Amino acid sequence: MARITVRVSPRPYDVVVERGCLGGAAAQLGELARGRKLAVVTSEAVWAHQGARLERGLAGLDFVRFSVPVGEEHKRLSTVEELAGRMLEAGADRGSLVLAFGGGVVNDLGGFLAAIYMRGVDVVQIPTTLLAQVDAAIGGKTGVNLAEGKNLLGAFHQPRLVLVDPAALETLPEREYRAGLYEVIKCAVIASDSLFRLLEERREEVLRRAPEVVEALIAESVRIKAEVVAADEREGGWRRILNFGHTFGHALEAETKYQRLLHGEAVAFGMEAACWLAEKAGMLGGAERAAIEELIRSYGPIPSLEGIQAERLAARLAQDKKTMGGQVNFVLPERIGRAGVVSGIDAGLARAAAEQALRRHC
Repeated sequence: MARITVRVSPRPYDVVVERGCLGGAAAQLGELARGRKLAVVTSEAVWAHQGARLERGLAGLDFVRFSVPVGEEHKRLSTVEELAGRMLEAGADRGSLVLAFGGGVVNDLGGFLAAIYMRGVDVVQIPTTLLAQVDAAIGGKTGVNLAEGKNLLGAFHQPRLVLVDPAALETLPEREYRAGLYEVIKCAVIASDSLFRLLEERREEVLRRAPEVVEALIAESVRIKAEVVAADEREGGWRRILNFGHTFGHALEAETKYQRLLHGEAVAFGMEAACWLAEKAGMLGGAERAAIEELIRSYGPIPSLEGIQAERLAARLAQDKKTMGGQVNFVLPERIGRAGVVSGIDAGLARAAAEQALRRHC
C-alpha cells in the first residue's frame, strides 16, 4: 500500500493506493462517513463491473446511488443540475458526502456537484480508470464542458480522501487503459526521468498490467501530482506544467465534439504537437523529442484524425482556459523530466505544430 498526502491548506488529504481497498471502503472512510448520507455518483457501466465490490465495502453505511451517462459530451451543466435535483429528492443535505465512483468524467462531475450543492459538501474520489487514478481524481479541479471548450466552467474543491484500487483496472477495456497510460507518460516527461525509463524498459509488463509495475507507475504519478498541487493549489504558476499536451488536446476534443477520442488520446496528440513546438522554439533537443514521441507511439495507436484541419485547432487555442491576456500558454518540455510554461509563441508556429502532429495520424 502507498499512502500519499496532498498537502493543501487548510486541510491536507490522503491518496490511498492499495489493491483491494474498494472492499474495505467503510474502514478507509472511517469517521468521515459516520452518521452521514452518502451519495454515490457513478455510471451504469462502472457499477456493472465494480459496483458489487464497493457495495460490499460500504456495508453498514447509508448510501444512495445516482448514475450519469458515459462520455465527455455528457459532462455538462444540465447533467449536474439533474444530479442535484435527484440528491434533493433523496434527502441529501449539507452534511451529506458525495462519493465520485468512476472515471474522469464521473470524478469531474461528482466533484463539481459537491462543490456547488448547498454551497459545498464533502467529496471522496474513488477513480476506476487509470487516467482518473493518476490525474482527474487528485488535485481538486472539478468542472464541466461548454460546446466552445473543455472545463470552462468549474471550481476548485479538494476531496477529503482519494481511494485508488489498482484491481479496478482489471476490467478496464484495452483502449481505456492505454488512454490512461498517456497521462502517465505526461507525468514522466514533465517531472520524472525514472518513470520515463520504467515506461520504456518495462513496456510489455505495463501493457499486460503486471500488478507490481502498474502499482509503481500509479504511485509515482500520484506522488508527482501531489507535489505539484501542494506547491500551487490554484494553478497560479507551477501547476500549469500538468497541462502538458492539454492545450492542443483540448482543442482537438472540442473540434471533434468530445465524441471521437478519449481524453488521454487527445493528450497524446497534444504532447506530440507540443514536442515539435518545443524543438522549433529551441527548448528541446531533437534526440529527446524523438524519444518522447517514440514512447507515446509505442503505447498507441490513437484513432485516425483524417479530416481535422490545423487551422481550426489553432483557432480554438485562444478559447483555452489557460489563455490569459490574449496570450496562449503552452507547456513545453525542456528535457525528459522537466517542462516549462511559455507564452508569446507565434500563432503560425502553433498552427504548424498542429499540422505536423495531424500529419502523423491521418
